[in-house]
Amino acid sequence: MSGWSGGCQCGAVRFHAESLGRPSICHCRMCQKAFGGFYGPYVDAEGFAWTRGQPKYFQSSNLIKRGFCGDCGTQLSFESPKWAVNVAIGAFDQPEKIVPTLQIGLDTKLPYLDSLADLPDRAPEQKARMAAFYASLVSHQHPDHDTEVWPPNT
Repeated sequence: MSGWSGGCQCGAVRFHAESLGRPSICHCRMCQKAFGGFYGPYVDAEGFAWTRGQPKYFQSSNLIKRGFCGDCGTQLSFESPKWAVNVAIGAFDQPEKIVPTLQIGLDTKLPYLDSLADLPDRAPEQKARMAAFYASLVSHQHPDHDTEVWPPNT
């Protein structure tokens, strides 16, 4: 299948878009709260359809409803009758291929955001201590590709 697929963390909701438009990040307070993060990364999706399950919605304003997975809480969409569905970039199976080209809502951009790349990484001894913890993790996250059935039959 050509186009762009993705879904939520648990796999209950999946989607497909035939093509993508403008990828952007929005710094408005509504996007910050919706993602629980520093900004909302979205891309316009054309030929869009939900392919497994359906999102739940929160009407965040008179013109915008936001779709999210009712099971795991993953933020999925930003929808308005005025334009194409906007889909959360991080929910796509290949988010690294969707590079933002525009910032929106710079008046509410968090003041420390531009300096985050300058933060230090963990010290080597801390990384070594954490390696065992990371090795013990068993992910229950849906893989980054479409599946016939999820969760898998065991």
